[in-house]
Amino acid sequence: MTGFVSTKKKHKQRTIFATKESLTDEEVARGLKLVIGDGLATQAMVTLTGGIFLVAFALQLGASNTIIGLLAAIPPLAELLQMPAVYVVDRVQKRRLVVVVASFAARLLWIPIILIPFFLSPEQGLLVLIASIALYASFSAFSHCGWNSWMRDLIPQDRLGAFFSRRLTLSTALALVISLVAGFFIDLWEIAFPDLAAYGYSVLFSIGFLAGLVGIVLLARTPEPRMVAEVDGDGLLAAITKPFADINFKNLIIFLGSWNFAVNLAAPFFTVYMLQRVGLDISLIVVFSVLSQVMNIMFYRSWGRISDRYSNKSVLSVSGPLFMLAIFAWMFVMLPGVYILTYPLLILIHILMGISLAGVSLASGNISLKLAPQGQATSYLAASTFANSVAAGIAPILGGLFVDFFTERELIWTLVWKDPVRELVFVTFNLQQWDFFFFFAFLLGLYSLHRLTAVQEEGEAKEQKVVDELIAGVRRDMRNFSPAGGLRDLVKFPFSSTRERRRGKE
Repeated sequence: MTGFVSTKKKHKQRTIFATKESLTDEEVARGLKLVIGDGLATQAMVTLTGGIFLVAFALQLGASNTIIGLLAAIPPLAELLQMPAVYVVDRVQKRRLVVVVASFAARLLWIPIILIPFFLSPEQGLLVLIASIALYASFSAFSHCGWNSWMRDLIPQDRLGAFFSRRLTLSTALALVISLVAGFFIDLWEIAFPDLAAYGYSVLFSIGFLAGLVGIVLLARTPEPRMVAEVDGDGLLAAITKPFADINFKNLIIFLGSWNFAVNLAAPFFTVYMLQRVGLDISLIVVFSVLSQVMNIMFYRSWGRISDRYSNKSVLSVSGPLFMLAIFAWMFVMLPGVYILTYPLLILIHILMGISLAGVSLASGNISLKLAPQGQATSYLAASTFANSVAAGIAPILGGLFVDFFTERELIWTLVWKDPVRELVFVTFNLQQWDFFFFFAFLLGLYSLHRLTAVQEEGEAKEQKVVDELIAGVRRDMRNFSPAGGLRDLVKFPFSSTRERRRGKE
């Protein structure tokens, strides 16, 4: 009897993570709903455990600029583990199993971070924080490798833009509400318990951890189509090097790598800049972040329509320069202190970042999925991730190491007006500390956009055509955004995409 029960349990485990040769329309529809549900749960976790709140928690523990840069570098560098993860996924042939196990192990590592204020000194807490983030990111890399390949086969290819824009829209809307509430919670906590400020972050991290567990449950229920076997058996090294022999995909890797280096040279220090140099409260920084997220929500759908109608490259050719313009504007926020244009510039910067990142985040992920050949998505996406991870990991480390060097350097450009009565001096350009990194990031971003021109994708459109389509789409969405029908349309799940059978299978 005991043997029968044991056999029954093993059979049940095999059934839970079983794959199917092909999925029915109903199974695809259910899977897409679960993927969106996981996206919401994971976004809640990421919002409460990362970004502004993780940086502020580290600063509470006494983190230096170097440590802030290291914390920003760990996740992309850990993505290098996708290389051995390719081997694991190919051997196991059950991506859902790999994703669920790796995600669960990763999210458990938030428990020691939550306990830092209760049991450890600030110095010990920083060591535990760095170690836990490193392990969390390492397990997450295995999860990402399996998830990318899994989604490549689950989501209908001609609906990638529409589906992910919908998923990102809903996730961003949730992040908007959560981050705003969490920001005011932290400020109120610090007022009520000024000597126990770090404990407030433990509360946020605990809620984020629970949300992450909900996401894992949803992932475990998501159906998985059977993996398409690699067309050759040349081994792991050949599978990894093959994408670099594909000229077009190689050009894509160069663009994404240089882009990630440029962005991550500056982006990890935006929060530190506003906290330390501008002197803003957490709640006000969150308000700016919410403004950026509102712009995300408004433009995700329009970018998604453009990527489906034209190409992902067309989206990047417009959204990329907008983001570089936002980084360039950071250099004028302080001249050298707070002045009349500081807050208007911060508002403009976050608007531009929200609009542009909606397109960049959507198109940069989709273009890799689209250009990866059927049956080789795992190795192609891992190669792309390798280049992105190296670039995004090195950049913030360099920023953290050299920020103190630039503290003692300053570049000032002034205009002088002299007349017989007086002399007027206008400071028009002033670079200090992080400003240098913003300037370098801007220059590198221009180079990466030049590299984008070498990437070929079907359906490319001229920039002006994309801009016209974008403006028309936003106007259409704003007209539809009414208290009844518009709101329903915003959150409506695209079931029509699930009725389309996947095309282009080889």
